[in-house]
Amino acid sequence: MSGHFLLTSGLHSPNYLQCALVLQDPERAERLGQALASLLEETSGERPDLVISPALGGVIIGHEVARALGVPFLFTERDAERVMTLRRGFTLQPGQKVFVVEDVITTGGSTREVIETARNSGAVVLAAGSIVDRSAGAADVGVPRVSLWQLIVESYPPEVCPFCDTGVPVVKPGSRPAPTSKA
Repeated sequence: MSGHFLLTSGLHSPNYLQCALVLQDPERAERLGQALASLLEETSGERPDLVISPALGGVIIGHEVARALGVPFLFTERDAERVMTLRRGFTLQPGQKVFVVEDVITTGGSTREVIETARNSGAVVLAAGSIVDRSAGAADVGVPRVSLWQLIVESYPPEVCPFCDTGVPVVKPGSRPAPTSKA
């Protein structure tokens, strides 16, 4: 999508990648999940005990990766204080091996939060993966990371965003509330 978007990271961008549009097709979602599962296994050299993703963007692709691997799937959500946490009775056991799966990575912030949640439960994070990597491989999440598609998409801190400077309204299309911005 083209316009003036506020990303989950707090950055502004003229482009937004809405993976939900491709994931609405179950056959495509399944194929993407299978491809990402293969890349994750190849990269880690191990099979996980389960797959975990951040809600909301990572839920469909994480579930498809788990299905391709034949393992359970969990997702994290933000609590009232905006901290990524396991809810709905989901638990991780010490020593469980996990893959963390997301739809799109820009800075890797949500993925790092899920990794921290998993590690705080004693789980071992083998690798992380996404459908799209907007950082072209630059985002560091602290574990080996793969994606099906890498690209560089312009993004700006709000204070130096050229679209804000010209008065173009900012749109927040994702599932997470917008951070404070100058727009």
